[in-house]
Amino acid sequence: MKLAPFFLLFISTYISAQNNYPQDYFGSPLEIPLILSGNFAELRSNHFHSGLDIKTQQRIGLKVLAAADGFVSRIKIQHYGYGKTLYITHPNGYTTVYAHLSEYSPEIEAYVKKHQYKVESYEIEVFPNTGELLVKKGELVAYSGNSGGSGGPHLHFEIRNKEEHAINPMLFGIDIKDTSKPIITSLYAYPIGDSSTVNKSQTKQKLKLTPLKNGDYMAESVNAFGDIGFAINTFDRQDFGANSNGVYNIQTFINGSQNFEVDFRKFSFDETNRLNRFIDYEHFKTKQERIQKLFSDNNDLSMLKSIKNNGILTIQDSTNLVYKIRVSDYKSNEAWITIPIKGSKATNALNQGKKTTPYFVYTKGTTNLKEGNVSVDIFPDTFYDDYYLDFKVKNDTLFLEKDVVPLKKTFNISYDITNYSDADKSKLYIARLIGAKKYPVYENTKRKGNILTSSIKNLGTFALARDNVKPTITPLNFKDNQWISDFRYLKIKISDAQTDISNFRATINDKWILMEYDYKTKTLTYDFNDAVSNETKNNLKVIVTDNVGNSATFEATFYRK
Repeated sequence: MKLAPFFLLFISTYISAQNNYPQDYFGSPLEIPLILSGNFAELRSNHFHSGLDIKTQQRIGLKVLAAADGFVSRIKIQHYGYGKTLYITHPNGYTTVYAHLSEYSPEIEAYVKKHQYKVESYEIEVFPNTGELLVKKGELVAYSGNSGGSGGPHLHFEIRNKEEHAINPMLFGIDIKDTSKPIITSLYAYPIGDSSTVNKSQTKQKLKLTPLKNGDYMAESVNAFGDIGFAINTFDRQDFGANSNGVYNIQTFINGSQNFEVDFRKFSFDETNRLNRFIDYEHFKTKQERIQKLFSDNNDLSMLKSIKNNGILTIQDSTNLVYKIRVSDYKSNEAWITIPIKGSKATNALNQGKKTTPYFVYTKGTTNLKEGNVSVDIFPDTFYDDYYLDFKVKNDTLFLEKDVVPLKKTFNISYDITNYSDADKSKLYIARLIGAKKYPVYENTKRKGNILTSSIKNLGTFALARDNVKPTITPLNFKDNQWISDFRYLKIKISDAQTDISNFRATINDKWILMEYDYKTKTLTYDFNDAVSNETKNNLKVIVTDNVGNSATFEATFYRK
């Protein structure tokens, strides 16, 4: 193949660039062979994945080891997200992160509980001093778990630099066996601009892919004119795992010359929501398929490397060219798509037409919309493009476009509740209406006087909703007036039907006790090894409050020797 010398030079330079990171500094965070359930920078809901999800053999409690010498610089425990998390800062300036843990090593666990009891909160974030919790490479620092937003037992492992950018841990020598090529499942072509066409249409076209025996793909020939771009759905599988994980690099070429690259080696957290612009967001919302655009569509995501014209192809009439896409994983396994393109100016092209509404949003300006008791405030750079917005209010329901347009930032929705009774005002909240039945889902709502406000991440349909129902509290492994001397744990289920749990507080004999909350099972757990009370007769009191202030109280007596 004529392009071979160029690609050999490129691959040699590419591998050299990978070795800018220390290769033997970090060790494995687990004692078992590393098999991934999730790869670095793969596409997730509203974000790129910032680490490696390492399988723990479907078990909780595997030893988690410090990847290198350092000190524990941050400990964070939250109900959602990363759950129980540990951050270790190393002398070379990098920080490793270990998330979804079940518990910490004895010394760190004691440190954490001391702070939890001090502030009387399960959720904490502490920043130990440099010399407080020193660790050595390979030392036990925690146990793997399933805490926070984890969908199953695993260890989430990250490496961050001094600027808090997430970097692919495999760049540091964390070795994952991978001998398979990436898989490409779909290919789309996009007309970009009013006069552009693909296969006589001015709308996105799905192209047929034919798999070749060598693992590459041949696409059907495309007739196009004007500015066009392409998008693909692709994933990679490592050895010993069936998970569809992310790829490492995507490059595109026009007649042998590179014109675009997506480099998944690192990113900053403040740009991670740019994923919704990188993918075809409307396609994902309607088809549940994340296709990655191989052109820069007004997106300042640092992963995108424009070599020529932001990855956009300009096709002239009566021309022929070959467009290639190279998808590779970290181990340099690669799959190619070849797409023959014929320049052909179409007549009578199918045109979907442009939507217009009375409400136009300028990306660089502030837009204030108001109707009845509802206000919407959209700030500069909330949208990627100037946009005609659907805006309608009926009673207390706000229709603000379908959730098919990606946003850079949040916007505010406000409701004036002056005309509601005082009894209702305290129970009202702003809800997103989802599904065919328009089920109300709580949006974080703040009240100032008679104004309710919520900062919203996605467009959609919203309404005022009322929650008058208290949370429920149910003992799981004990009854009132029961002897439980042999019990290690006390377990209680808490739930709220509408606005979810805001906070809880539990005491034994009026002393605060630490109850760990697992929102997936809605379970509170107290460990009697905390030894808050040594009394025989004990009075338990649990108070649970939802997000609009409805509160429920549970009380019981139990006995222990």
